[in-house]
Amino acid sequence: MARSLGRHFVVGYSSFPEVAVLAEKGLISGVYITRHNVAGSSSARLKEEIAALQEKRRAAGLPPLIVAADQEGGIVSHLAPPLTKLPALSTLAGLAPDVRAEKAEAFGRTHGQELAALGVNQNLAPVLDLRPEMKRNRLDFNTLIRYRAISDDPAVVADIARAYVNGLEALGVGATVKHFPGLGRVRTDTHHFSADLDTPLDELEASDWIPFRKVLAGSKAQLMIGHVTLTSVDPDRPASHSKRVVDGIVRKKWNYQGVVMTDDLVMGAIYQRNVCTAVVEALNAGVDLLLVAYDGAQFYRIFSCAVAASAEGRLDAAMMGDSEVRLKGAFSGECRMHDVPGDCTMPLRLGSATLSSAKRLTTGGSLTAVCRALTNGRNVVHGVERQLGDAACEPPG
Repeated sequence: MARSLGRHFVVGYSSFPEVAVLAEKGLISGVYITRHNVAGSSSARLKEEIAALQEKRRAAGLPPLIVAADQEGGIVSHLAPPLTKLPALSTLAGLAPDVRAEKAEAFGRTHGQELAALGVNQNLAPVLDLRPEMKRNRLDFNTLIRYRAISDDPAVVADIARAYVNGLEALGVGATVKHFPGLGRVRTDTHHFSADLDTPLDELEASDWIPFRKVLAGSKAQLMIGHVTLTSVDPDRPASHSKRVVDGIVRKKWNYQGVVMTDDLVMGAIYQRNVCTAVVEALNAGVDLLLVAYDGAQFYRIFSCAVAASAEGRLDAAMMGDSEVRLKGAFSGECRMHDVPGDCTMPLRLGSATLSSAKRLTTGGSLTAVCRALTNGRNVVHGVERQLGDAACEPPG
């Protein structure tokens, strides 16, 4: 079923009618809200829009959407205005430990209260990268990590971030810590270029990764994997789709069994290689959510990559099953995606007609084309065959 793959995608959008169909069909598990969703509008209008999407999910018998935003504070406050623009968490780094923890939790509570009031349930924050030297990097056009990082001291980063996450979680908003394995030491901007992290593992474990391990161990936070290549572990691909990094380090070495999300797949570090390869390798590495944020229209191409891989048997069934269990545990109502109550591990099976259609879509596509690729064939659901026609591709009346 398309929904088995759809649960792994969180997408940005400009067209409400278009994303509403994706949400209602179960072709996505979440949406990403950013500046253009509030430009020229109001918080009340955005709240109504999110509520309408959630109502469509309920009516379709699907679990609630993940609704994610980037509200870090400081220069990355994509929903401010209309929300309150708080200072960066780095402004708390010089305070006494008890004071900074209290204020960081208060920041988290403010963000949590305002985001929850809108209907946003996942904040892609805080940043746990260590702050690099405060000198201009001519190859950093968008990441600007020196302005977003909390501190160059891993203990300070961990303390402030953990308190901030506590504040978010107290108001019912999840946190996503980022950008493992770290952007502070790299010179190039993954929005535009490939980037290598050449630091030895023992040095990273003793410094850069301390905040990640501490916050993940002491909260329900999720983990965002960046598109930096960790050369000492897997020099051939970015960490975001490296099994050696995700499964080898995060899952097995750290024993982190929470949700892992990629950074936005619509970045140069991914598109300079092969986006289809990245999608398949990420899912097979144990990544749970694939983020398609900057250009939501790219979802069709990226989703079709996953469809083709599934139809060809190139997705690791064990990894996909483990991911379904993690997503079910992290997001309430996940079991309702299935036709049979209580079965949360139904595999995706697609017919040969789907395979040929999906192959043609891997260079682009549209909602209609993707939908027809998914329904133009015999889907086997719990051993019951059913023929789905073009009517299944039409938006509900």
